[in-house]
Amino acid sequence: MKKRILILSASIGSGHVKAAEAVAIELRRLLPEAEITTVDFMARRISLFHALLKAIYLVMLRFVPNIYDIFYHVAGNSSGGGLVRSAFSYTMLPALHRLLRRYQPDIVVCTHPFPEGAASLLHGKKPFFLATVMTDYSLHQIWLSRHVDCYFMATETMRQEMMRLGFPEEKLFADGIPIATSSVDGADRDRVRSVLAIPSGQRAILLMGGGLGLGDIEESLLALESIEERLTLIVVAGRNERLRERVLDFADHTHHNVLAYGYTDQVRLLMRAVDLLLTKPGALTMSEAFALSLPMLLHDPIPGPETDNAIYASHHGAAVWLHPGESIAEAVRGILRERLPAMQAAAKCCARPRAASDIAAHILSVYSKTR
Repeated sequence: MKKRILILSASIGSGHVKAAEAVAIELRRLLPEAEITTVDFMARRISLFHALLKAIYLVMLRFVPNIYDIFYHVAGNSSGGGLVRSAFSYTMLPALHRLLRRYQPDIVVCTHPFPEGAASLLHGKKPFFLATVMTDYSLHQIWLSRHVDCYFMATETMRQEMMRLGFPEEKLFADGIPIATSSVDGADRDRVRSVLAIPSGQRAILLMGGGLGLGDIEESLLALESIEERLTLIVVAGRNERLRERVLDFADHTHHNVLAYGYTDQVRLLMRAVDLLLTKPGALTMSEAFALSLPMLLHDPIPGPETDNAIYASHHGAAVWLHPGESIAEAVRGILRERLPAMQAAAKCCARPRAASDIAAHILSVYSKTR
């Protein structure tokens, strides 16, 4: 009988969705006869209420990030986290019931705590195996449930912390954050640069603000104008069309070589071509940079998880975390002149390029032992 696998992500940013897609690809490779469905749990077609929560979240991030920071830390303590988790889980149960009736999965994989929380409420009442793939470099209470069959996390430190909290060792796997494998990873760098028309020998920097084009990219461009060395600046504006237009305007007046992109699925190709990534510290973006040994200059983290991500990358030497008031231009000069080789080596040490395939293999292995 065909196995049915339901993967639940959340389009709050792009990282949770990308992680779900990466795991789905590897599960299809290992179990080609299975019926595998990936669903955006926060999509309007799934629930108007979920879509409203997503809209509120995005407004908070853009206009009142300090409120989100307070919420994140309240939800992170043991008592507050349980209450927040329960509140979201119970309100999202109706949508989850509809999905379970429609797909009747043998295995449910969650890459966001909202669907995971709802699914964990039904564990024992519904005949499915529940796996959770965490998508940050720190542990947070809202992810934690005793009714998950196996957990996947970014680091061994997180696994040890969960063991101290009483989670069984056999349920915990520090396989890394899943990213899709790509032919770009082994591509000849000079050839990629040639395709992008980056002049030979010219340093290149990639500027990104996630799928939403956040992170004061315009301000960063203005700061980089003071660097005398001519650079290639590649900007990914995401779905922020206004930002892309402003970047094109900037390109007409700068002494740098500027390439502007909107939302693109070629980010790994762009990463392969550059010397430095200037970005917000999203976990999937960082994981992809690690896989390509690409140093990062991190700025404007979303309070909470991205701050923890920035701490992780900078602590391990793979990134420089630019704090408010510090000079972007001076940081870039220092990295390009002195720190690139050491940061490249550190990024390579943080890389977990096989995370998606390891997670898929462990899901199927643990599932088979329980059935």
